[in-house]
Amino acid sequence: MTDTLEFDVDRRTVLGTLAGIGGTALAGCSAFERETDGQTSRLDGETARELATEFAPTLYFDANEPWFPTDPRPYTSERDGETVVTGFDALDGYHEQYSDGGPPKPTVFYNAVEYEGSSLAVVQFWFYSVFDQFTTNFHWHDWEVLHVFVDTETGEPQLYVASSHSRSVPNNEFLDPDPSKVPRILSELGSHSSALSINDVPDRFQRVAIEDLLADITNTAIEGIEDLADLEIPLAYGLPRDEGSRLPFLVPEYEGVPIYEHERLQSVTRESLIDDDLTIRSYDALTSPPTGLPTRETGLVFRHREREADTDVEYDLVPSSEIEHIAAFTGPQLSFEFTVPDIVEDAVAGHITTTGVPWSQPRYSNPAADISVPNHRTALADRYDVIGEAAPINSVITRVTEAVTTDDAPENEGLTTTETTVEPVVLLESDPEAVPTFGGVVVVQDVPAGEHRLTVNGAGRAPHSEHVAVADDGTPTAAGVGGEIPLVANDRATKLEIGGENAATELSAVALEDDFAGRLYESPVDGTDAVYVHAGGAYTTEVRDSDDAIGAYRVNPTPGDESTVRIERPETGKASLATFVADIADETRAAVAALSDDDDADRSGGSSNAVNGLERALAAVAEAARRAAERARNGERGNAGKQLTTVAERLLRVENRLTEASDDLPASLSNATQNRLEQANRRTEQAQNIEKL
Repeated sequence: MTDTLEFDVDRRTVLGTLAGIGGTALAGCSAFERETDGQTSRLDGETARELATEFAPTLYFDANEPWFPTDPRPYTSERDGETVVTGFDALDGYHEQYSDGGPPKPTVFYNAVEYEGSSLAVVQFWFYSVFDQFTTNFHWHDWEVLHVFVDTETGEPQLYVASSHSRSVPNNEFLDPDPSKVPRILSELGSHSSALSINDVPDRFQRVAIEDLLADITNTAIEGIEDLADLEIPLAYGLPRDEGSRLPFLVPEYEGVPIYEHERLQSVTRESLIDDDLTIRSYDALTSPPTGLPTRETGLVFRHREREADTDVEYDLVPSSEIEHIAAFTGPQLSFEFTVPDIVEDAVAGHITTTGVPWSQPRYSNPAADISVPNHRTALADRYDVIGEAAPINSVITRVTEAVTTDDAPENEGLTTTETTVEPVVLLESDPEAVPTFGGVVVVQDVPAGEHRLTVNGAGRAPHSEHVAVADDGTPTAAGVGGEIPLVANDRATKLEIGGENAATELSAVALEDDFAGRLYESPVDGTDAVYVHAGGAYTTEVRDSDDAIGAYRVNPTPGDESTVRIERPETGKASLATFVADIADETRAAVAALSDDDDADRSGGSSNAVNGLERALAAVAEAARRAAERARNGERGNAGKQLTTVAERLLRVENRLTEASDDLPASLSNATQNRLEQANRRTEQAQNIEKL
């Protein structure tokens, strides 16, 4: 859902804009200024090695993972007097070695620092992969990190911080972990984002505690959406494929061909990338969300070679100081297999090229910069004076669902919403850094206060876009209506355009309601708007102008008709609202009349009279409402008001007639009539109270 002028490219290409997962962005930053952390110094080699050995994590990878932690040094080269690692050399060299056996040179790098004047130290574990291929994101090279905060006096760990996709997504964190257990990392397929595993099921991410299983994170619960707050769902990105939903992957392209066909990648084939079963080659070719995408399955398990345990792969622990001479990890900008405007790819180029070196990032010397959960920072600040207090964090929260037809309505005349089956991706267009949902829930953190446009898309679905106003006090902002955004499958989507160059009124807001699902969309607009609606719905479109005057229009898309529905010259005021009441009354009368025509021969005189009485009452409402609209357009304020009073009185008669005829109407039509009657009453009351004719 987005403005008309932008919408021509949305259906084909909005997913192309959602390319920012990963890249060079850092987790744990805030739009507010938090208190300053203390200075750190690097621990001496022996102490650092002891800490690294003690807390060296066990790593669990997806069965379809192609890129495991490795050593980048075999792929270095010299450029302008600097040591660099190019994407072509790393990807091709890795797969050349991989073809000879298991994952080449399994390596984890560590860096250990202590906060001066305290007993707080942090050992970081850095994992390098030669490539990142995640849903709509991909780039050369990838660095992920686990921070283990340790009290050197007691030897007990204080906090685990496992890096997520970006600074916009809360990291996976655990306060006061069991000191007797080695930290475990579940690596996200393709992106290598790190989820924690603390409980007794080592290869599964557990968001909330159940029975005897601990939750794998101690992140705070989601606030800002009432339905989710009641469930106390911790706010962190986990592993969607491990939590029951699905994520499709894309194949990156370079210089017009899939990357595996490039001449500089002799050892890279299609089989080198994520498996076909998890991959789609074009979002716009999908008529509906894909089915059959497998959930997560554990593949190889990596442990430090000094750990006494059976394992699939043993990795070396190497101090990161041995690779700090590498100045850069380079690679040209990649692109998407399907059509994406150049301006979009340029906007997200930093997220589809390379990642920065860890030792250039603030969190390398100050790991506390990566703490993304305020109460965790507060806990450490209470224990150690060297950690600054947390600052408020602006966030945008929403739950993405799917709009489908409901059996409670007449066929193709009403909707409901259900849980999403394939995870969509969300982007704030002010910051081209995409965030995937987990179980349909998305939280975007570190959002500057002000106006933003939120875009949501998913495989096989029409895009959604709306304006979001973010407060400057750290209060969560719920996007959508009541914190919910329903998407529509491409094969059931109809485009609704509202306004244009010749619009009679400059609009300031648009809302959309379905007879059964209620309000589905509400957003400020700048004169025009466009919305993808489900063709199986029956809608009221509400418009507002700059004076907050209201207008309403009835919209009934035709299933199977791909043509755009347009409200060319939207108006506000009594005339618009009265016309709407006439339209919805006529629509309902026609449905009742059709039933009466079909079933008269089978009815007794009493039941037939009840249905006919309902039909006549609806016709009387339509007649009075059209007269009210005519009086308003002629500038007859007093007469328009009298006619609206008549409309309200006749709507009461409809309510009585509906009660009398309810036993003789199909339940779906009775439900629809009741819902439309409520809508007509509301719009009549608005027309009576509004000043504008």
